[in-house]
Amino acid sequence: MTEKQRDTEKLSFKEQILRDLERVKEQDRREREVEIPNVKTSSTQPSSATPSDLEPETSTEELMADSLSVVDKILKNAPSVPPLSSARTDETDDQEEKEIRQPIIDKIEVVESEEPLVEPIHLAEEPVVEPVQPKVEPVELKPEEKEFNDTPTKVAVTYKTEDKKEEITPGMPERVEPVSTESSSGLADAPRRSRRQGATSTKKKKKSKAKGCLVTVLVFLVLVVVGGYFGYGYVQDSLKPVDASSKDYVTVQIPDGANVQEIGSTLEKSGLVKHGLIFSLYAKYYSHANLKSGYYNLKKSMSTDELIQELEKGGTPEAQAPVLANLTIPEGYTLEQIAQTVGQLQGEFKEPLTADAFLAKAQDETFISQLVAKYPNLLGSLPTKDSGVRYRLEGYLFPATYTIKDSTTVESLIDEMVAAMDKAMSPYYATIKEKNLTVNELLSIASLVEKEGAKTEDRKKIAGVFYNRLNVGMPLQSNIAILYAEGKLGQKISLADDATIDTNIDSPYNVYTHLGLMPGPVDSPSLDAIEASVNQTKSDYLYFVANVEDGKVYFATTKEEHDQNVAEHINSKLPQSSSSN
Repeated sequence: MTEKQRDTEKLSFKEQILRDLERVKEQDRREREVEIPNVKTSSTQPSSATPSDLEPETSTEELMADSLSVVDKILKNAPSVPPLSSARTDETDDQEEKEIRQPIIDKIEVVESEEPLVEPIHLAEEPVVEPVQPKVEPVELKPEEKEFNDTPTKVAVTYKTEDKKEEITPGMPERVEPVSTESSSGLADAPRRSRRQGATSTKKKKKSKAKGCLVTVLVFLVLVVVGGYFGYGYVQDSLKPVDASSKDYVTVQIPDGANVQEIGSTLEKSGLVKHGLIFSLYAKYYSHANLKSGYYNLKKSMSTDELIQELEKGGTPEAQAPVLANLTIPEGYTLEQIAQTVGQLQGEFKEPLTADAFLAKAQDETFISQLVAKYPNLLGSLPTKDSGVRYRLEGYLFPATYTIKDSTTVESLIDEMVAAMDKAMSPYYATIKEKNLTVNELLSIASLVEKEGAKTEDRKKIAGVFYNRLNVGMPLQSNIAILYAEGKLGQKISLADDATIDTNIDSPYNVYTHLGLMPGPVDSPSLDAIEASVNQTKSDYLYFVANVEDGKVYFATTKEEHDQNVAEHINSKLPQSSSSN
């Protein structure tokens, strides 16, 4: 049992004794108050009464002696508390007994000083002594608690159940607190153990706090990594096409002055991007701020980068049909080459756009008749089928870039090309008529000029040579026409190939053996070649020789000058050979 527990038990025992004494005191007081009114007078005449006539009052000293004797008996009969250790001595026990008795005596003295046991009786000097009515104060009944000792005593004491500081009145001895008699070693050991326990508890708290912080940091890092991973995936997915397999076009309008956020919102509403905000942030991050207004035909299969590229090109002022593909026909292409180019188009069209379908439609006489009726100025001099022409529409399909739409067919495509040639030739129809030429003849000359020269100046001189030869009745002697007859036109030709052409080939296109022009053009001439043929350079040149490797052209008025040019500029470079006219 510790010192604190032992003190607590002693205090409880003391309080029990004090409660018994208080109860005895109260009972004795009541008995005395009841006895006072029973004093009777001997007659109606007042008689003197003195304190000696009353029952003698027990003195305070006698009551104290009785109380102390009772306390001694109770302490002797009280259960003994085993000693804390063998080191305790009799001297220590005596000291503890004194500490127990001393507070009891102090309590008794306090009771005596605060309240007398019996109220004093004041006898009047009148002849008649009236009965004194006792003043009974109300006693608050408290629930009876289980007592350690039920034996009542006659010691008047007071007690307090709480450890409050008692009021000290003058003349009252100061209460002395019990002093612990534990050895100094015990006092030193307790704080040491307490410090060790406190240090251990502090270390545990610090370690627990450190673990908590570490767990929080790890959880935060995990959330950041996971959030970044899914966020990156979310952004990458948003930049992909909405529907990679879609081939349908969506027409969308970008208003004038629209910013990147508004453009992204418009594209999202049209179903072209998954998230307009991500589109705008992506465009800003990569500095794609030059997005233009207008009407666009876009596909859901386009990625974000493809959409941005289209928006940077600019739209059309008015809404147009979606363009499925672009078809570019180079200058100087033959009809067969054009058909092959059409067959290389990729995509799903209203009808198959193949090379065979294109060639078949270009030779369809019914279709050609419809075209002649539709474009009379251009096709009025179209060569007939029995003229020996290979393709009647050869040279009448204008070289340009054409848009393939959902409504495009082979027939509509050929019609569009013929219409473009008619538009290009329209400014020259009157001039051609003044030259006593037909459109077919002019296009035939222009098709040769297209291949013989590369520069506009040279082309005009070459056209002048052809006109001079036609005027004097000389054969044109163009290697370009022979290559067409051989089926080699459009292929890469070297000086050796040009020098070894078959000038005796049996073909209507052999302008070495036949005077005048071919039955029709041999390719689709460019607008530059057409203009050069209409506005040729007038000169006395009847000859020219061209180096097919460097593109230079040498002109002469006589046969001697021409042979000298061939020997100097062509034969000197053999075995590369040369091309001469």
